Amino acid sequence: MSERVWTIAADVAGARLDQVVAERWPELSRSQVRRAVDEGRLTVNGRPPKKAGVAVRVGDVVCLEHVEVTAGEGPEGEAIPLTIVFEDEHLVVVDKPAGLVVHPAPGHATGTLVNALVHHLDELAETEDAPDRPGIVHRIDKDTSGLLVVAKTGLAMAGLQAQFAAHTAHRRYRAVVFGPRLDEAGTIETLYDRHPRDRKRFTGRVSRGRRACTHWRVLVRGEALALLELTLETGRTHQIRVHMSERGHPIVADPIYGRPAPKGGVGRAAVELAAARRMPRLALHAAELGFVHPVTAAELDFAAPDPPDLARLVAAVDGA
Repeated sequence: MSERVWTIAADVAGARLDQVVAERWPELSRSQVRRAVDEGRLTVNGRPPKKAGVAVRVGDVVCLEHVEVTAGEGPEGEAIPLTIVFEDEHLVVVDKPAGLVVHPAPGHATGTLVNALVHHLDELAETEDAPDRPGIVHRIDKDTSGLLVVAKTGLAMAGLQAQFAAHTAHRRYRAVVFGPRLDEAGTIETLYDRHPRDRKRFTGRVSRGRRACTHWRVLVRGEALALLELTLETGRTHQIRVHMSERGHPIVADPIYGRPAPKGGVGRAAVELAAARRMPRLALHAAELGFVHPVTAAELDFAAPDPPDLARLVAAVDGA
């Protein structure tokens, strides 16, 4: 298409370049604008900017050349708050709140973590086979809170994917489950696949499938509930939820694999069950994440505290 030229006015001065260009020409997405920067087809005052997120100034002359308008190129950015635990030029670690879907999918085209990342970050690693999941190395469920690492560059993406595929990345979760009568620690290892009768569910009770392994130990033992620490050796979809449910100890407030907290009980058990009934979402939190930096080779370890809803439930189990 023909060249576009625009002189920055005072009303947009100080804003991000990719944001104001996409707002000026709304038929273009911010991902298309960022690609134009990367390919040298967008200049400011005759020079390519250092990055797409540079702040524009009054009088800057923006020139945009030869941008083909296409549909479905990638998720749009949305001003969704992010809790960033760590960030450098290669990757970012975020503490995802419960209720936020990781990437666009049927039924969740917008309002995802990816939409937030596209808005907040200048760069995300792109993958041709999954344009709706830029930077996404691993996932946690919508109603699970906690830590995720996201790749900003292709080099970081490749290095992180290799670690997760080799199961060398360290992931530790905290969960409150029904039934305190557990051994102090244990390992659940099964084959794992979709449920034969309900394709939205998974199961470890199959004769063929992929290996799934979960290690757990009791942190706090209540009268009706228990707080567990769980370490993933593999990372299958819903793995912790399925393994604990099929061992008779489903996670509190799990709408797929769990059960409602019963009413009644006496003493401390009644207090715990009442807290379980008030829990608004799955009582599962990705509390620790560790990996080797894919570029610097530094060993990185991160921890995220229990969010308030889970902290209240844990306090009930602990008798606090």
